[in-house]
Amino acid sequence: MDGVTFMYIRHSNIYLVAATRGNPNAAMVLEYLLQKVRIMKSYLGEDFNDESVQGSFTLIYELLDETMDYGYPQNCSIDVLRLYINLGSVIQEGTSKEGAALTSQITGAIDWRREGIRYRKNEVYIDLHETVSLLTSATGAILRTEVFGKVMMKAFLTGMPECKFGLNDKLIMEKEGTGSTAVTKSGKKITAVEIDDCTFHRCVRLGKFDSERTITFIPPDGEFELMRYRVTQAQQPFRLIPTVKEEGKTKLLINLKLHADFADDRKATSMVIKFPVPTSTASARINVTRGRARYEPGERALVWRISSMPGKSEATFSADVDLVPSTREKQWTRPPISVDFQIPMVAVSGVQVRFLKVYEKSSYQTSRWVRYMSKAGEYQQRI
Repeated sequence: MDGVTFMYIRHSNIYLVAATRGNPNAAMVLEYLLQKVRIMKSYLGEDFNDESVQGSFTLIYELLDETMDYGYPQNCSIDVLRLYINLGSVIQEGTSKEGAALTSQITGAIDWRREGIRYRKNEVYIDLHETVSLLTSATGAILRTEVFGKVMMKAFLTGMPECKFGLNDKLIMEKEGTGSTAVTKSGKKITAVEIDDCTFHRCVRLGKFDSERTITFIPPDGEFELMRYRVTQAQQPFRLIPTVKEEGKTKLLINLKLHADFADDRKATSMVIKFPVPTSTASARINVTRGRARYEPGERALVWRISSMPGKSEATFSADVDLVPSTREKQWTRPPISVDFQIPMVAVSGVQVRFLKVYEKSSYQTSRWVRYMSKAGEYQQRI
């Protein structure tokens, strides 16, 4: 409209609108509006409406003044805004020390962590969660594989520590001169993995990562998501070998061999394998060497459930499926077999934590704990 572009979001009966005559980043504008709603919820309550907005004009004017300057988003951290905008439902009594630290928090941009945090025991918990998506052909050839991972960290650290975090990323290890393999202090051998792309929490110093390939950061207090990554070359945790034989129009013979390809000291849990069958299926007689299985009409599949399966083990599944004769001969499209699972303490991509170093002026000792978890995304085998 007259060269002006409008972008908006809605909350209850209120529209938050941004207007521009230029060509800004639309995602940034919408993210700012969403952050604005989050801030207003913290001051006016979760269910704020037009009446609460009209009655809090001074507060909203102050929030707009602090969160945006000359059309550019600035400080949208609720914890920092609470220190000096003492209106609304988050009124807090600030001390002189908090007021003195205010300028450094705004200009220094470390608004995700306050000073003066103290713990009797300094601990860091690291969780690597991976979701593996894989598609294999009827002959067993891998057509597509992707592993999406995220590193969750829970930090209980005193003061303002600086952390240096290392994975077995191929680029980092080559830059350090360790080559494609490295040995940890415990003597464990780690092989380098090629990470295709990654994104970081805003606490990570991207300048150091770009120049030195090191992940350096001052962590927020408590739990946060440090980074996400994607790997396209990963091991196949399960191999499936299916065979389907049609005996006339009223019977189907199905066999499936399942092989676990991960280490034998680990176990997969909560496994569910769904083998699709024709819509004309009447009943099925099933035999399995592990777990239990049955025909579930609602799923249009033979569902095989295994509570626990060790690595390097095998299980077999066989079924005689009776079909109802149909006057309309409609070809069975043979949808793929789907597998759902969880494997604690296994990273399918091969990504591992090499080290976490904590630097703080008091040089205290830090306890570190690392856990891994892999689970299925779209894990499918064509028939």
